[in-house]
Amino acid sequence: MTDNYRFENGDWIQGISRDGELIHGYVETVDTTKGMLQINVVDSDNKKAIGKSIWIANKRAEKLPETTGRNESELLALIDLALLFKDEQWFRELSAKLVSTKKNHEVPPTKKSEFLISGNRMRNFDMKR
Repeated sequence: MTDNYRFENGDWIQGISRDGELIHGYVETVDTTKGMLQINVVDSDNKKAIGKSIWIANKRAEKLPETTGRNESELLALIDLALLFKDEQWFRELSAKLVSTKKNHEVPPTKKSEFLISGNRMRNFDMKR
């Protein structure tokens, strides 16, 4: 059995319902004896399915790759959730990611002389000419 068919609660998946609808959502329950997954649908070509939980065969679902890179605003939103749920470990993990994200995106200081421009760039826009 490949890793694409080993599902855990919280895994993001895409798949096809028994009615042929394309779905995108996350796993709420895994029933390994029946080979079924209960999915909370967050997007679908059937708009009525969005927000509902449905059961699909694990053969009809594919695990989506985990996103590792999050931007600063996403991390801040997740930190707010961690605080709301009083999850100290998650808060610490997210805070560390936020710090490393900021370090990776720091702009190195430059010398003023690197930005000197000879001449007057604005003369082309002088309204009096």
